[in-house]
Amino acid sequence: MDSKAAIHTKYGEKLTVGKIQIPDPKPDQVLLKLHSSGVCHSQLHQMHNPDSPTPSLLGHEGTGTVIAKGSDVTHLEEGDLAIITWVNRTPVKGRPTYPSSGATFNEAPLNGATSTWGENVLVRGGYVVKIPKHSDKYNSSIVGCAVLTGAGAVLHTAKVRPEDSVAIFGVGGVGLSSLIMAKILQAYPIIAVDISDEKLEFAKKFGATHIVNSLKQDPIEAIHEITSGGADFAFDTIGLKITNEQILPSVRGGGSGAENIGGMAVLVGMPGKEMTIDPGHFMFHQRQYRGSLGATYPDKDFSMYLRLFEEGKFPLDKMVTKEYKLDDINQACDDLQNGKISGRSIINFDKK
Repeated sequence: MDSKAAIHTKYGEKLTVGKIQIPDPKPDQVLLKLHSSGVCHSQLHQMHNPDSPTPSLLGHEGTGTVIAKGSDVTHLEEGDLAIITWVNRTPVKGRPTYPSSGATFNEAPLNGATSTWGENVLVRGGYVVKIPKHSDKYNSSIVGCAVLTGAGAVLHTAKVRPEDSVAIFGVGGVGLSSLIMAKILQAYPIIAVDISDEKLEFAKKFGATHIVNSLKQDPIEAIHEITSGGADFAFDTIGLKITNEQILPSVRGGGSGAENIGGMAVLVGMPGKEMTIDPGHFMFHQRQYRGSLGATYPDKDFSMYLRLFEEGKFPLDKMVTKEYKLDDINQACDDLQNGKISGRSIINFDKK
């Protein structure tokens, strides 16, 4: 079948919105009609990386309706509403592989395994999670990446508990998801760090008890002052070198002894190739530094996030602050790149 999609055809150029060709599903594949897709910073990294393969399809969080499936897919039926994600439903050890779907553009094979920036998506069944048919077709799309990444880092990687102090660097879609989960888990204080006063004020609506503009004051000093010695947990949801390096000294120190462990820094945002860390943080203070890459159990967690949304505890609708048509995808990317999006933006494929 032919389908309209955004295609990354060449490094340094705008995305092309055109027709791609999608084959029939293989035994382990699912074909869905998309209702919505989130617009994620990870795609900007791909677009701005000269080593990224082209032509390729982009996007990895979306909500759609199943219109066809392969014979090996047993957890879905045609007509089901589902979230497309980049984390396999079945836990795997090590780095997973993401084979291309088989879609083509002008007869050229397209790279990209999920490709939610298009009207239809052909994807392996392991990356499609069934959700209740009454679920929101649009705001639910951000569960497939922003929510699972940010909230999962707090819930599963750090295992934050009531009264733990938390600092979150960056309050975009992933950072807000971290913040909301910290609030649900009754962390205190919850410190939002960003360079935008507008985004910091926005973060207050989602549970930030303290805000720090890192252009106006040293965030490490501010966090130590607020927490009387350092946060229990600090999360970098941005991935810049400076924030990679700031989160570890932002957490409390420990010392000698088997149980005298310092706080934990968690790297969530996509980082660059290097950073510089004083090794004394590890040796003398027993501080901990961890990565968190899609910390989720999709089948269990997605239904939980949607239930929390329906209960008013995880306001997906307030996190989504702007919608675009597929034809406006380049504007959506520019707005995200230029810091014009508070929370998360989405593509609404049903929007006329």
